[in-house]
Amino acid sequence: MGKVPKKRSLADKVRKTKTSIEIKNNPFEVKINRKKFDVLGRKTKHDVGLPGVSRSKANTKRKETLLKEYKLKNKSSKFIDKRLGEYDNKIAPEDKILQRFAMERQRVHDKKDMYNLNEEEELTHYGQSLAEMEKFNDMVNSDDETEEKGLLSAELTASHFGGGGLLRKKTSGDQHEEEGGHRSKSRQELIEDLIQKSKQEKRERQVQREEAQELTEKLDLDWKNIHSLMVKNTPKAEQADKPEEMPKLDPYDMMVRELGFEMKAMPSERLKTPEEIAREGRDKLQKLEADRLRRMMGEEAGDSVQSRSHLSADDLNDGFILDKDDKKTLAYQDGKWNIGEQSGENEEEDEEEGVSAEVDESEEEDDGDEGEDEDEDEDKEGEVEDGSSEEEDGHSDLDSEQESEDEGREQDDEQTGAEPKKSLSEEEMKGQQEAAKAELPYTFTAPESYSDLKDLLHGHTPDNQRLIVARTQKCNHPSLAVGNKLKLQKLVGFLLEHIGELASLNPPELTTVDKLIPELYGLCQMFPDAACKAMQRVLGDAAHSMEEVLEVKGHIAFPDLDMLIYLKVTALLFPTSDFRHPVTTPALLYISQALTKCPVRSLQDVTSGLVLCCLAVEYVSFSKRFLPELINFLAGTLHLAVQDKTSLGYTMVPPFRTSGKNSDLLVLSDSESCKNWSKKSLPLSAAQHLELTTDQDRDQHRLMCLSTCLDLVKRCCLLYKDLASFPNIFQPIRMLLSKHLSTQTLPEPLQELHSLILEAVSSAPVTNSRLVFDKKKPIPLKLLTPKIVEVLDYGKKRGGTKEEREKERLIHKYKKEFKGALREIRKDSRFLAKEKLNEVMSRDAERKRKVRELFGSLATQEGEWKALKRRKKK
Repeated sequence: MGKVPKKRSLADKVRKTKTSIEIKNNPFEVKINRKKFDVLGRKTKHDVGLPGVSRSKANTKRKETLLKEYKLKNKSSKFIDKRLGEYDNKIAPEDKILQRFAMERQRVHDKKDMYNLNEEEELTHYGQSLAEMEKFNDMVNSDDETEEKGLLSAELTASHFGGGGLLRKKTSGDQHEEEGGHRSKSRQELIEDLIQKSKQEKRERQVQREEAQELTEKLDLDWKNIHSLMVKNTPKAEQADKPEEMPKLDPYDMMVRELGFEMKAMPSERLKTPEEIAREGRDKLQKLEADRLRRMMGEEAGDSVQSRSHLSADDLNDGFILDKDDKKTLAYQDGKWNIGEQSGENEEEDEEEGVSAEVDESEEEDDGDEGEDEDEDEDKEGEVEDGSSEEEDGHSDLDSEQESEDEGREQDDEQTGAEPKKSLSEEEMKGQQEAAKAELPYTFTAPESYSDLKDLLHGHTPDNQRLIVARTQKCNHPSLAVGNKLKLQKLVGFLLEHIGELASLNPPELTTVDKLIPELYGLCQMFPDAACKAMQRVLGDAAHSMEEVLEVKGHIAFPDLDMLIYLKVTALLFPTSDFRHPVTTPALLYISQALTKCPVRSLQDVTSGLVLCCLAVEYVSFSKRFLPELINFLAGTLHLAVQDKTSLGYTMVPPFRTSGKNSDLLVLSDSESCKNWSKKSLPLSAAQHLELTTDQDRDQHRLMCLSTCLDLVKRCCLLYKDLASFPNIFQPIRMLLSKHLSTQTLPEPLQELHSLILEAVSSAPVTNSRLVFDKKKPIPLKLLTPKIVEVLDYGKKRGGTKEEREKERLIHKYKKEFKGALREIRKDSRFLAKEKLNEVMSRDAERKRKVRELFGSLATQEGEWKALKRRKKK
């Protein structure tokens, strides 16, 4: 039941009425809302307001709602009674109990009891029915039984708790009982009985199996007799006429049989790590070097050769040797014992086996060397793939001299046959020493400076220089020692410097450069950062020197052959298709600047420019990046071959001029020189030194340059044919080839190139159109005619249709409610801030009070302690 509402007395009613009257009569509590103008017939509700009363009501409401929520915030220590009707004061307690019971029955009710007509319910207690518990089915024992309940018989206790029936001491009464009655069997007798029973059962099962087998055989014979009567016998003549039909195999069976005969996978050896491969290569080179030094000192190489003994599959490798027969065969020949011949023959056979094994190994190594050398000779550009394959082979192709020596030994052994091996003579020993001294060493230390590398490679052929660098790299692999990584990183810069020096010689050693590039590529793949920094240093120095010469003279000469080689090596070592690369991007900028700033004054300049154009085309072949300097230089080179330069339909861009001193460099002096010309590739050495003594040689070189230029134009057409501005880019070249460069004065190969280029440029579709303004509807000018709106009721907004008025009303209502919500939120925030401040102040006051009490108690204790101290002094 709820609380009975408290009856208010008449005094409270009078007091409340009096208070409200006093507030209304108090002019300081009343706020009058003034109007802008009075309207006749309009009733106003809020002319006079009581802000104090409204504020107190709002504060009271906030204390009852907002303050309670704030105090219960982040608190879960409260108990909520979720029983039915617990907080409903309108329901009587008896009705609550009935409703709760009905809800519980509805929750427990199952579908299986849906059609159960029994109205009675089965009540349970701990899972047992109360009806069964009240039947008292348990039999009540009598008094005698209750007394004897819980006692065990003597036999049971003796058998279970007697410590073993056979080991316990028997009483005299028990012994008499055993003698008179049946004696119990011992353990041994029980085991024997068990064995006999199992044997007997086994014999019985065997007999049953034999009987079943006999019955089965008898049944088979009877069935055969009956089957012969049922089946019709055909004569043999008819059987002979009919061919026997073989049963067709099922495709699944055929597939299963094929799979059974397929070769099964065999286990392979574990792949070796790069460290293990490098260690094995180093050990092999050290072994070969030790063998070479031994031969150089005059020792016989055969002394160190160990004979290979055959190991069977069952060998346990435990040191037990059965290969040699310790028993010596005794023989009598010419009155002497023949004992040592057979042992000598065995030794010779072992030596022959060892030498033949060495020869086989060296032959395999030389086969790999020949294949690699052939690949290198085919590709003179020094491709990357060949270099990597040589590194993977481990440079095992360096034993050609040892192979020849081993072959010589093998031939000597075959000639001597079973004769004992003789020691070498002095002349042969000297020849062997000289051959070992002339042989290339197998191990090298990494050079510490460029002069060391130069001394190491001086006087060797290009192939030997490549082998020296490869063996140096192999002997100083980073995984073999701690400081090897820094040594090989220095070797990258030394090799680049050596390549530049080889290119600057007269004549340049381009074959050696071609041999060293694969080794340089391997080092670049191993140390990309060091190679990048070394190449950046070379390109940076060349760019700075170019800028200094441009500031002083205003023009520069074309790069030398060593710089051209560096640019070519950059394209081989680093990717050229990246959008931005720390090495190839500066190299491409250097090429573009050289094609723009270097004036063309001789045929050697034209050759150098065409080499730069070839490099530029190689750089942009994958990315298809457009280079305007490349197209400009090719157009200018073609302009140098034009004879009549009076009326041109195109303009020339520096470093070329329309007419002048060096504008006729590619004009032929004799038209008959075209007949003897054959197409050749432009030599790279011509960029450094060009010797042309006769006019015919000059014309041949001019035609070679013109052929290279047309070939580059053709490649550029294939590269840039997808560009939208392709016809406009190649318009000057098209006009130059079609109107000014006649094909009559050119050889047939150049005429074919000429026609192919014109066809490619003219067949390109023109996809771009002229620029025009977008078609838009013109915006009309604003009219000055006033808009007349009928006003029916002054002071109110009347807008056109009903929907517009409803929309304006809703917008006005929304703005009003929004402002009211903001106002209430601000008031709630101020109220909460005030309550928080009150809490802080009350906590501070309580703390100050407690501190004051503590100080007071401490002062009292101190006073008492001082008084006690004074008493003790007295």
